[in-house]
Amino acid sequence: MGRYRRDRINEEMRKELMNILRGVKDPRVQDAFLSVTAAQVTPDLKYAKIYYSFLSGDEKEVLQGLKAASGYIRRELARTLNLRITPELSFHRDTSIAYGAHIASILNNLDISEPEEEDTPAEKP
Repeated sequence: MGRYRRDRINEEMRKELMNILRGVKDPRVQDAFLSVTAAQVTPDLKYAKIYYSFLSGDEKEVLQGLKAASGYIRRELARTLNLRITPELSFHRDTSIAYGAHIASILNNLDISEPEEEDTPAEKP
């Protein structure tokens, strides 16, 4: 399978997962303000890594909620995506947003000052 097709499947899966997660009734997932940042499907379409980030809640609780709802999520994906095989989902927390915020705060706290000019007598013509 070509890389271009897999990229399209990844993007469609990410979009559909965002819609499906809005309908999950588990309070661990519903109250966490989840966002799916990426989806990576293996070349044989049997497995998919789903990268997510969230704003509130405990990391372990959110992951348990996602694992508990994975059957429902997979069934809804099979219904909406027209694939022969619906991939088995594994959820992974995406820390790139937190890492980016950390780097931005470090850059904002840097004390950058202009180098002071030394007092040198002006050259006389």
